[in-house]
Amino acid sequence: MVRTASLAFVPATPFRNLIITTSFDCCFMSDPTRTYLDFERPIAELESKIEELEALSRSAGGVDTADEVAKLRAKAAALLKDTYADLTPWQKTQVARHPARPHYKDFREHLIEDFTELRGDRCFGDDHAIIGGLGRFRGRAVVVLGHEKGHDTQTRLAHNFGMARPEGYRKAVRLMDMAERFNLPVLTFIDTAGAYPGVGAEERGQAEAIARSTEKCLSIGVPLIALITGEGGSGGAVALASGNTVLMMEHSIYSVISPEGCASILWRDSSRAKDAASAMKITASDLQQLGIIDGIVPEPVGGSHRHPQAALNAAGDMVWDALVAFDGQSANAVRKQRKERFYQIGRTLGDL
Repeated sequence: MVRTASLAFVPATPFRNLIITTSFDCCFMSDPTRTYLDFERPIAELESKIEELEALSRSAGGVDTADEVAKLRAKAAALLKDTYADLTPWQKTQVARHPARPHYKDFREHLIEDFTELRGDRCFGDDHAIIGGLGRFRGRAVVVLGHEKGHDTQTRLAHNFGMARPEGYRKAVRLMDMAERFNLPVLTFIDTAGAYPGVGAEERGQAEAIARSTEKCLSIGVPLIALITGEGGSGGAVALASGNTVLMMEHSIYSVISPEGCASILWRDSSRAKDAASAMKITASDLQQLGIIDGIVPEPVGGSHRHPQAALNAAGDMVWDALVAFDGQSANAVRKQRKERFYQIGRTLGDL
């Protein structure tokens, strides 16, 4: 049996699973580590029944439910596959924001060895939304940069939900300068709703810092491989994503503004975010067709949050392939390829 509640938590027994709906369009089963999105409710109900039957089977004198559980598992797996095979842009937006989705820290720990963090912009201070440093990617020395959102309340506050202040972008510029000086390729992992719009950030030159970081991405003489792992929001994302090769996770998004923000501007109604998401062409498949990104990293059925290790492995393989494609190229050749890549955007739109 599945029960629903609103903004409240009721402890669940093995025989009573609970879904809690919140303003974030997600729900939680009796397992507190499992989160279901709004459109996954039918899947949640099936998996809830599986949990109840397994608990019943484990109880003293429990009946054999193996056959029924196997049937429900097959049904749930088929439903999950069908659901994720045809997600709408708004549903992909929800998946991109999933709290259990792998973040920068997960990519860095899985893909980068001997990582040494480098902090500070040598001007004001250190920003914890953008983390960068030196490491080895499959034996090759690289500079790594990325947005970190955090995985719980404490770390989200510490990392400002992945929204960087000017010192974060100036730190990125400093590390990219160092990468060029020592001929090290740059890997960036983008996952941000946008740059932080606070008063202090604006006073310290947020727009200028973003512009300088974007300029540095476009001008360095070493390969820059960018991977959008979740949200790629506005200039805060572009400032790290203006690379030679731009990749996206299958269920990530990349846009000039959030769907809610777009709906508020166009229709003065943020509830029309679904319409805005469809109109803005923010999904990986749309952006690849438009020539804005170069490749899509396939995600496991159900998204990266269900099978993070498989998603991280797939991302590592595609980033590696993109990186080795620049082996032996001169600094001028790397710059020329990057320039032509961005000049090409929009030239073929008439053919679509």
